[in-house]
Amino acid sequence: MKILMVLTSHDRLGDTGQPTGFWLEEFAAPYYAFVDAGAQITLASPRGGQPPLDPKSDLPDFQTDDTRRFAGDKIAQAALAQTVKLAQVNPADYDAVFYPGGHGPLWDLAEDRQSVALIEATYGAGKPVAAVCHAPAVLRHAKAPDGRPLVAGKAVTGFSNSEEAAVALTDIVPFLVEDELKRLGGQYRKAADWQSFSLVDGRLLTGQNPASSAAVAKDLLALLAKA
Repeated sequence: MKILMVLTSHDRLGDTGQPTGFWLEEFAAPYYAFVDAGAQITLASPRGGQPPLDPKSDLPDFQTDDTRRFAGDKIAQAALAQTVKLAQVNPADYDAVFYPGGHGPLWDLAEDRQSVALIEATYGAGKPVAAVCHAPAVLRHAKAPDGRPLVAGKAVTGFSNSEEAAVALTDIVPFLVEDELKRLGGQYRKAADWQSFSLVDGRLLTGQNPASSAAVAKDLLALLAKA
């Protein structure tokens, strides 16, 4: 079982000068779910190398068992520091693709042609694509084999408008994940803010927020076990 995890390379919140990147829990929870299930994991990003961590996600209030495990895991830290460039990835080498969120993907992965091609090739080959929190933004340009938006007609979730408002970034982000999924024809659903909520629609798996990361990873492993 080979799983590709794709992280952002973008480190700035628009024109604010504030740092952003990937959200630690959204990487650590799935990473250890996959490791503990015996999966082979490859980490990739648009630029390769160390992806930027959103410093807020490393604050004490946002620590979990998985983030604390990562803090003491030199092997995982070394792997994260050496992500492969997305351009060097062959979709055929993997059984599934997982996108952790954080605000970074709104700026780079959502518009990255290689990421779009990876998603389309993976999904088109009958393999699952999973994304959590802000990462469903990476689906905005992806097409299904019939040429329609990949999310059209599918049950999907992602960071909600109310959650974006709660972190006071509604006017900073280039687009709102909830609005974009709806615009593309997705059947957007959500739970209460900050509660774990994940959806599986065929080979497309999405999670609403950081708390949903472990659930999406569990759903992905269950789907792979059936394959």
